[in-house]
Amino acid sequence: MPKITFIGAGSTVFARNLLGDILSFPELSSASISLYDIDSERLKTSEAVAHRLAAALGATPQFEATTDRERALDGADYAICMIQVGGYRPATLIDFEIPKKYGLRQAIADTLGIGGIMRALRTIPVLLGMVRDMERLCPAVTFLNYVNPMAMNCWAINRASHITTVGLCHSVQGTAEQLARDIGVPIDEINYLAAGINHLAFYLKFERNGQDLYPLLHQVIAEGRVPDWNRVRYEILRRLGYFVTESSEHFAEYVPYFIKRDRPDLIERFNIPLDEYLRRCEAQIKEWEEQRGRLEEPLEVRRSHEYGSLIIHSLETGQPRVVYGNVSNEHLIYNLPPGCCVEVPCLVDKNGLQPTRIGSLPPQLAALMQTNINVQALTVEAALTGKLEHIYHAAMLDPHAAAELDLGQLWSLIDELIAAHGDWLPEYS
Repeated sequence: MPKITFIGAGSTVFARNLLGDILSFPELSSASISLYDIDSERLKTSEAVAHRLAAALGATPQFEATTDRERALDGADYAICMIQVGGYRPATLIDFEIPKKYGLRQAIADTLGIGGIMRALRTIPVLLGMVRDMERLCPAVTFLNYVNPMAMNCWAINRASHITTVGLCHSVQGTAEQLARDIGVPIDEINYLAAGINHLAFYLKFERNGQDLYPLLHQVIAEGRVPDWNRVRYEILRRLGYFVTESSEHFAEYVPYFIKRDRPDLIERFNIPLDEYLRRCEAQIKEWEEQRGRLEEPLEVRRSHEYGSLIIHSLETGQPRVVYGNVSNEHLIYNLPPGCCVEVPCLVDKNGLQPTRIGSLPPQLAALMQTNINVQALTVEAALTGKLEHIYHAAMLDPHAAAELDLGQLWSLIDELIAAHGDWLPEYS
């Protein structure tokens, strides 16, 4: 049986979902599961939930819970990462509150923008420490990364280490299900092909039995049936001709068109939920506290739509599957930079993760992605070289921040953020 290590297992709700997916496969039901977290209290809760999950599924895994990362990784076949460096308090709050002083508002702030840059800078060093441990303790491991900012984190790992790494998100399959509901077509009858970068991939094909379903998506607009929470993405469909995989509140931060401090009418018209991630974090904290108080209640187990368990099962059994993964752009998308992190379909079987070569994207989509890749590239450069100047350069090129702030404001904002993060960041020169 494989050894599967959960890094950041104190994220009880997410760990519960992934663990339930894994143990529901008979071939994985006796796996060795190592739960690792730096927070012993949260780890204890996750361990209790894990045992209840196994009992509910009739599974017989070997569990280990530890605050020792080396012990958790020693001999691991798979490592699943779900950490949040700095946590909600203080780091995430800092990423929101200091930019607000400059009039810069954000919705999610975990992928791009000022919040995404700072999250990457405090997360990448921790991830690099992990892969260094893996190189010593489990060099053949498959590293499944769920941590945002996905593209920047995976790009940095791929540049700095040989550990097999794939970044996993649920935006592609999740959005496809949403669109299926919008047009009234069962999701299991829909074939789609998406490609791009994480949170900024687009459906190049969306069809049923060879019939293009994009006219039905345009019909949603024409008939005034656009969901209130999805106005941004349908507007982008109208302007670019393709539907983006990530949510409207995320997408609004990656471009300069929707969140403007002197245009509150745009916020209202496109129904953009500013500070949404703060509310999500508070809800997740509440859910964890409730979970901790219900450790003796019966546990319902339902399969999630996360890819992690499917990848492990296919690698172990050879059952072929196609998942969407974030991998290095090695001749996969021709009109995006070599080596950047791209999101493409990947075949998974006994031969490993095999990304699909897409070719060239429609030029307007590649150009839009490049504006985000510029920020990713400079942030990764700052993280890997320790050069302070590249943090400012990344902020200069961020589409949303640059549309709102002048150069002096951007420099001052970065200075404040670095000072506020303190020991969460390494030294830069």
